[in-house]
Amino acid sequence: MRRTPTPVRHTPAGIRRTPAALSALLLTLAALLLGTPTPAEADAAQAAPARTASAQTAVQAATAPLTLEAAFPAPGNGWAKVERYLDTTPGFRAEQYPADGRGDQDGARRTYFGGTGQPSSSRFLLYSATGWDTGSRPTPVLLVHGANDNADRAWANPGESGTCGASACPSTGLAQYLAGTGHRVFAIGFAHKQGDNLLQAQAVGDAVALIRARLGVPQVDVVAWSKGEVAARAYVSSVRPSWGRAYAGDVRRLITLGGPNGGLDYVYAHGWSFDLASWPACGGTANAPSPHLYMTCYGTYTAQPCLGVLPTGGYDCYPGQRQLLARWDGRYGVDGTAQDWWTTYYGGQGFYTSGQGIQAAIDAGSLIAPLQQAGVPASVRTYLLAGGSADIPGVLNENRGPSDGIVFTASALDTTGIATIGGTRLLTGLNHLELAWAPEAESQVDNWLA
Repeated sequence: MRRTPTPVRHTPAGIRRTPAALSALLLTLAALLLGTPTPAEADAAQAAPARTASAQTAVQAATAPLTLEAAFPAPGNGWAKVERYLDTTPGFRAEQYPADGRGDQDGARRTYFGGTGQPSSSRFLLYSATGWDTGSRPTPVLLVHGANDNADRAWANPGESGTCGASACPSTGLAQYLAGTGHRVFAIGFAHKQGDNLLQAQAVGDAVALIRARLGVPQVDVVAWSKGEVAARAYVSSVRPSWGRAYAGDVRRLITLGGPNGGLDYVYAHGWSFDLASWPACGGTANAPSPHLYMTCYGTYTAQPCLGVLPTGGYDCYPGQRQLLARWDGRYGVDGTAQDWWTTYYGGQGFYTSGQGIQAAIDAGSLIAPLQQAGVPASVRTYLLAGGSADIPGVLNENRGPSDGIVFTASALDTTGIATIGGTRLLTGLNHLELAWAPEAESQVDNWLA
């Protein structure tokens, strides 16, 4: 029988200072939630923005309401060019970012987004890999990255941040691999690292339209990793805002890599572990959401509404994470060894924390059930790739059931609502991060695209 901890009605006593090694481990844990962190590095600006009037005119004619704002030739990392587009559709908005900059665009991405770390979600980047105009495969490929990530690190240089899920990181990724086998490869770069998946789904549709217009093809294949799977699936399922555009029938195949098809509850299932890495009063700086509204750090009871999964006090900085939620406590339970485990998951006042619980967050806007109910059209042949190794270095991996360290295997392979399954595969030796670049995963993706 589960026992609820005795409620604390006053400011709890101070907690012990977290050892440096544990702090580092927890920082990595939180920042790796559905994506690898991209620390602000001094990436040199590759080239001054080059606006091409003729190219912009062509894009506008074929894919209104898109505007080409800037192009960056020879950006490196195996890309032939990067372009920034603006979607002028009413409804797009500037999403909220943490005030301390932890969620800002960094490195070369800040340059690509016009020198701002907090671009509006009406903007996105389109990366074109070397060979985008010469590859022999008839159907081009769009790569869609996950949370807290970018197209450079996710698909072209897994070792950019030094954290790729293994002790040694490669300097090339799936983008170069697929280009090398004759695919015409593109990738999208989202403005907000933890943004609303409904807005990102519209951007995915925009990117598909641009590729079709550029190459004169009827359809595009989409490969989506982690959180990116939800945005890609929302597009093909026509799950959209009231003002959004419906699916245009232009995706041939959808391949998901460690996608939370059945949702996840990782943030809520392990007590206050995320808070120690993300809560500023505890020294946390990770760009990751918190399941709590209040927490005691070094004797002080503090509030951080922007960090919450639930929109609170006018703040909503992590909408994309709320949209991934689904309960797994009925199948795998909750980590009962963690501090404040009951109140973290089910809501209420714990010893050191207070929150509303996972069900309130699901009710506030999870997309998992709506996506499953809407269904992936039968015309979109779908493939699911999952990892089975919960061994991401330096991370308290998801161990309540078989997982890739972040997403349960059962969630990644959940076919509910998918009309046409082209194939599924479990790579038992790969963790969540390795699914995007390990040779075994690359070969499988190439095989499914063939």
